[in-house]
Amino acid sequence: MALRKIEKVEGRGVFVPGNDIDTDRIIPARFMVCVTFEGLGQYAFYDERKNADGSDKKHPLTDARFKGASILLSGANFGCGSSREHAPQSLWHYGFRAIIAESFAEIFFGNSTTIGIPCVMASSSDIAKIAALIEEDPKAEIVIDLEKLEISCKDFSCKCSMPENSRKALCNGVWDPIAELLEAEAQTSKLASTLPYMK
Repeated sequence: MALRKIEKVEGRGVFVPGNDIDTDRIIPARFMVCVTFEGLGQYAFYDERKNADGSDKKHPLTDARFKGASILLSGANFGCGSSREHAPQSLWHYGFRAIIAESFAEIFFGNSTTIGIPCVMASSSDIAKIAALIEEDPKAEIVIDLEKLEISCKDFSCKCSMPENSRKALCNGVWDPIAELLEAEAQTSKLASTLPYMK
């Protein structure tokens, strides 16, 4: 059950500005009562996007120009606060396949990596430049090259960064430890049979 190698992510982008966007803003706690993560996408940034009556607020994710965007851009310390894994799951099910920010909260970063969402870091000035390009042309494609650690959009390109172990895991298709464990079931069962406390 080999995982797909994530060497490059391409798609249209949307800029959600702000620093310290915490996991409660990404998915409010009242929506975390679920058996599976399916359906969580509808609750991503819910209180930011919706009024109490369910109508849309003015927000980048309710702007029709950015409908279908799969790359999220934001500021520093993205995903801080509670360590809920529902936050990256809601973004995945909403349709995001990569996040570009100045920095990430460590647990959010790890939870994102293990479901195959690359989180890459770029400078505030480079993010602002990309944000300006997609504001001018919402159909502009953003390309995140994890092998080169480079982001490009139209005629602009810049370097990005991420921890090397995470980059290698994504590029080599070994980003989900549970999938790796399931794939190695025969080996683990064989080893378990030799352990006296497993008999």
